Amino acid sequence: MTSLIKGNASASAGNGDAAPLINEVVGVPGGIGEPARLARAAAYDDFLRGLLPEREGVALLAVGGLGRRQCAPYGDLDLVLLHAGVPGMDELAASVWYPIWDAGLRLDHSVRTVAEALSVAQDDVKVALGLLDARLVAGDRALADALIRTAADHWRRTAVRQMPGLREVTAARWQAHGELAFLLEGDLKEAAGGLRDVGLLRAISAAGITDALRPAVRAAHLRLLDTRDALHQQVGRRVDRLVAQERDGVARLLGQEDSDALMRRVAGDARTVSHALDDAFRAADRLRSGRSRGAGGRPPRRPVARDVVEHDGELVLARTAIGARPDPSLSLRIAAAAAATRLPIARATCEWLAAYCPPLPAPWPPEARAALTTLLGAGAGLVPAWETCDRYGLVDGWLPEWTRLRSLPQHNPVHRYTLDRHLVQTAHEASRHAREVDRPDLLLLGALLHDIGKGLPGDHSTVGVPLAEAVATRIGLPAAEAELIGTLVRLHLLLPDVATRRDLSDPVTIASVAEAVGDTGTLDLLHALVLADAAATGPAAWSDWKGRLVAELVARVRTALDTGVLPEPPAPDPALLAGPLPVVHLTGDRVAVAAADRRGLLATVAGCLALHRLEVISADASAVDGRALVECRVQPRYGLPPDPVPLRADLRRAVGGDVSVTQRLRGRALAARGAGAAPRVVWHREAATDAVLLELRAADAAGLLYRVTCALDEAGALVRAARISTLGADVVDAFYLVGGWPDDATRARLEAAVLAAV
Repeated sequence: MTSLIKGNASASAGNGDAAPLINEVVGVPGGIGEPARLARAAAYDDFLRGLLPEREGVALLAVGGLGRRQCAPYGDLDLVLLHAGVPGMDELAASVWYPIWDAGLRLDHSVRTVAEALSVAQDDVKVALGLLDARLVAGDRALADALIRTAADHWRRTAVRQMPGLREVTAARWQAHGELAFLLEGDLKEAAGGLRDVGLLRAISAAGITDALRPAVRAAHLRLLDTRDALHQQVGRRVDRLVAQERDGVARLLGQEDSDALMRRVAGDARTVSHALDDAFRAADRLRSGRSRGAGGRPPRRPVARDVVEHDGELVLARTAIGARPDPSLSLRIAAAAAATRLPIARATCEWLAAYCPPLPAPWPPEARAALTTLLGAGAGLVPAWETCDRYGLVDGWLPEWTRLRSLPQHNPVHRYTLDRHLVQTAHEASRHAREVDRPDLLLLGALLHDIGKGLPGDHSTVGVPLAEAVATRIGLPAAEAELIGTLVRLHLLLPDVATRRDLSDPVTIASVAEAVGDTGTLDLLHALVLADAAATGPAAWSDWKGRLVAELVARVRTALDTGVLPEPPAPDPALLAGPLPVVHLTGDRVAVAAADRRGLLATVAGCLALHRLEVISADASAVDGRALVECRVQPRYGLPPDPVPLRADLRRAVGGDVSVTQRLRGRALAARGAGAAPRVVWHREAATDAVLLELRAADAAGLLYRVTCALDEAGALVRAARISTLGADVVDAFYLVGGWPDDATRARLEAAVLAAV
């Protein structure tokens, strides 16, 4: 039995040792742990038995969680009303189902004969799996036994043939829900490695294909059930997705130290389940292929790489490799072969490597370093090969630092993976850019190590430098290349941070990046690493606009590094300098306005865009020939672009000084204010040619740019540019204030005005 909360299986939040009734009509108890689940099943059984009158040829069967006696606090009831063709079943079914609904319980139900149930199971593998859990609750035992026995026998006879279809359905579910072991907000039931997969293992074991429910899997299953119990108890309703805001409460209910400890436990259990299912599916494949070859057929052994052969769809060691003294690089070489061929490594081979492969010396031999590069650059084959090796402890032998990184949650909402999976995924994404850089091997290693400092005190980009350099030295890179790996770690956020928070037309911006990067080779490596890191982080970390900004920054810095000349700022749009005022241009994601030269134009434009639910990504303001020019890049706040006709009309009226539009803007902006994290202002003295930089870090909100630019304008500051960077629920907004470095009193006054506006 799994460990229970504070030693008591029925403990619940705020109730000490007493398990509350989660359904007063039925009398179903709450609580967490196997005894609590059994108690809920017994309560449901008692309730349901009272609903079915004694009648020959009728039986009520439980499937799903109730059939297994693994009822979650707020789970569904899955019931089959089985009959032998007796009349009046519609009325009888209604007399059973309606009291269940009246009790407020969720119900999945069906009414079938034995023949009908078996026919549906033959056509639908999910129904066939469900019948394996069928259990009599009330009624005709002989009838129920006939279905249960026949369904189990049919599954044993047809399971191997049904495996391809089952794998296809399972792969679609995994694609939709991801991998529980690596997700920060995974679905405990549907994600790969979750409770649904344990059901598959149970079905494969029932078919006699392999012993898929080993003790480690059973223990992981019980802990996942406990976690779902605690999640239901914490939220007070049925929910299977372990979202961030509930993790602390679930961790307390389970007696875990904190939410990170909970996430590590869930990840470990999900990995155990996933690995067992991979093994079980491969066993089914071998059984099916063996039957197709016939009784006397033997699978051939095909050489794949040095000391590695393919045997029956898996990679195993050549006999000569097992008989000789093992090479320390052997585990890396077979991992590289597995990634390159996308074939799994046999379990017995992994166990042999874990037991007998000697540790790698320091520095590594060249063949080990080459194998690591092949492994990291293998593309789609990297992740499964790495995960298999990590399962058997081989990765810890290569990189002792991996123990700390494994299953480490990342608390930034833009991340979708745990840290270890993020690093491996980044290396996978980096392989797509290997031909764009001079040293693809350093790109791959830098991708694997770029966040190695996370989880330690301090800025991970700084803390990770000596750690990454130590790894690079240990694997045998010369000092200059190890230092370059450290540079990639230290600067891996430089390009996206500068591109989204600084004015790329300002020569100071380009000069500072060029000085930090040093040469075009490092610039290319950093650019490829940024693209890989963003792709591995999640969709919220990247956008087409951010990609264009980074590419523009890289192009300008490359020009500076190649020629030593800083690129000239772009000239104003000629269309804004001609024609009667005001001028309004809407083109794609660009909004450009020209009006009579006056203060506050940027604030007015920003407010009008906020009124039309547009987020401003960047904004530039200038004055040319007596005209005030404002150019903004925008994106819809809620995904749908606004109607350009009223937007253009409102912009014309607003920049022309229409007071009614201004009043509307102010009223809407005030209504948009809400609670958020405590804001902070940071000043940068030498970040621009002709301005100082005020950086605002605050919670995101509609109309924030309008409120802040209004406050700065009213405080006497002239804003020539603004850059908006959104990081999940937070923003880092940079405002270029024209003029020299303000004195202490002026800075304090401007800072107070900005914070008051937020």
